[in-house]
Amino acid sequence: MEKGVPIRAISRCISVLQAINRRGSLSMMEIAQTSGVPYPTACRIVQTLLHEKLIEREPARKRYRPTMLVQSLSHGFQESDRLVACARPHIVDLTAKVTWPVSIATRVGQQMMIRDSTHTMTSLTLNNYYPGYTLPILESAAGKAYLAFASPDEQAAVLEAYRRGEGQVDPLTLQYAESGGMFSDIVEAGWATKGRNPYTATPGKTSSIGAPIFNSEGVCGALVLVFFSSSMKMPDAVKQYGDKLKSAAAAISRDLSEPLSRAA
Repeated sequence: MEKGVPIRAISRCISVLQAINRRGSLSMMEIAQTSGVPYPTACRIVQTLLHEKLIEREPARKRYRPTMLVQSLSHGFQESDRLVACARPHIVDLTAKVTWPVSIATRVGQQMMIRDSTHTMTSLTLNNYYPGYTLPILESAAGKAYLAFASPDEQAAVLEAYRRGEGQVDPLTLQYAESGGMFSDIVEAGWATKGRNPYTATPGKTSSIGAPIFNSEGVCGALVLVFFSSSMKMPDAVKQYGDKLKSAAAAISRDLSEPLSRAA
């Protein structure tokens, strides 16, 4: 395939759909602002997505949300299917025990993408995060937990992409990761933390603890517990939930490492 200038209309359409899918429900103005697409263009794209039934308008409000048809766009992407199937009973059980929402996420480029979560199962959440929501890999507990256990080549590729300006990261966070100190600390602890998450739908109001998930080939994702930043300090949260999170991640990893015939 020849390398050339991308079709801007398609790029903008993807940006709009990603914005709606990430936030779950947005007004037209929020869609334009979040996607970086001019308002008149965003309106036309939204009308197209409505026609194709990839999004719908909420009956009581002038807001737009994704439909189940959005999942058809990832039908060929089956890498995370087994992870979701194996993890579901464990994240449901963990949420029942700790009452905080739990998610599983996998790496997609410089982002960690939510594959499943229990946000709808508990009242202790500020937003419902559906599959497809993404967070910067080095600015999330999920991403740090995943990357700390990734291969040196994968770590180097992510850090190099950040140095090229790809993705969102605080310079001090990047420096800490490049020094190797971040990853060694996470490996030693068995989990990663992120206080006052800056890239959620409610920036700064939640904090997270993440633990790696493994399959037979190595790290394949992360399990994340989210709690209100105002509810407790991070050391207290780690003391109370860290071992439970690691145990659940280990149980998911064991299920993933079983042969398909047995896991089924």
